[in-house]
Amino acid sequence: MLHKVFNFCAGPAAMPREVMYKAQQEFRNYQGTQVSLLEMSHRSNLFDEVIKKAEANVRFLMDIPDDYGVFFIQGGASFQFAMLAMNLLPPIGKADYIDTGRWSQKAIEQAELIGKVNVIASGKDVGYTAIPEVDDMIIDPGAAYLHFTSNNTVYGTQFHEFPDYGNNVPLVCDMSSDIMSREVDVEKFAMIYAGLQKNLGPSGMSLVIMRPDMIEKSYRVLPDLLKYSTYDHNHNLYNTPNSFAVYMLSLVTEWIREQGGVGIVERINDVKSEILYEEIDKSEGFYNGFAFAPDRSRMNVCFNLPTQELNQKFISEAAEKGMVGLAGHRSVGGIRASIYNAMPLKGVSRLIDFMSEFKKHNS
Repeated sequence: MLHKVFNFCAGPAAMPREVMYKAQQEFRNYQGTQVSLLEMSHRSNLFDEVIKKAEANVRFLMDIPDDYGVFFIQGGASFQFAMLAMNLLPPIGKADYIDTGRWSQKAIEQAELIGKVNVIASGKDVGYTAIPEVDDMIIDPGAAYLHFTSNNTVYGTQFHEFPDYGNNVPLVCDMSSDIMSREVDVEKFAMIYAGLQKNLGPSGMSLVIMRPDMIEKSYRVLPDLLKYSTYDHNHNLYNTPNSFAVYMLSLVTEWIREQGGVGIVERINDVKSEILYEEIDKSEGFYNGFAFAPDRSRMNVCFNLPTQELNQKFISEAAEKGMVGLAGHRSVGGIRASIYNAMPLKGVSRLIDFMSEFKKHNS
């Protein structure tokens, strides 16, 4: 398929062109019914096939144990910031959090509304340019859980090795921006959650993966839709789900399977990020990476040019050449190239060619 425009937006982000084309074909006439899937009952046999396929693909691609729960919950990852604390943080007790920037800060703020939070490490002192080191001595074995954000879209940092404290502290991870971009051992986590809009589909829904002993935990009297057990007991059909998001998740995960699985996608992601960082590093200071090199994200490559005027010129001229969404987050500025699973190697190569030419004409 032709790529006239390469979309480097951080989220909602580009989806595989093959997926978008299939969704377009089926949008008004799903499976020959002359009806859109968006118009069908969530209790219908056809939608039942879709939601079961989505769950089966997720389980297969991430090698999720059979007893773990896989839930599709409306509201996105920001909703999970509060929901997980409502369920997992006891009224008398505390949870540990690692602060790596904007989204972990928001998770902390929401949890503090529910109970006691202990920030055990923070990258704030270095402007979130690096992943903070966690001293094992300050880990509280009595903490309800330890929460961290695996990839930080605003600053372009990423955990390349996950915290590992055995079974002493349940690990809870927000993987919104790097889920299924690399292989992970799900059994090391008590809970993984991710908004779909980076690597898995449209905005408005989260994928939640939970260890069985965490599902029934609820230390408060909560409405049914705020309890993970509700989604488990009702197979994600207690209420009308976000049927379009579930459908798109099924298509995107099918596409990942067709690529050869998460391991193959990970190799491609490694190549994309390596060649892009190589172009930054060899520019002799014309392009300056934001993140500390060992902690650089493979999903969000953030960098600056020598002046703000050059940043704006770069963004404008790149858009004219069919590369959009390159402006950095408003709190950081500069350039941000988000190269999630759906970004083909060809798109990164075109960006690198543009960077080389831009440097030549503006040094």
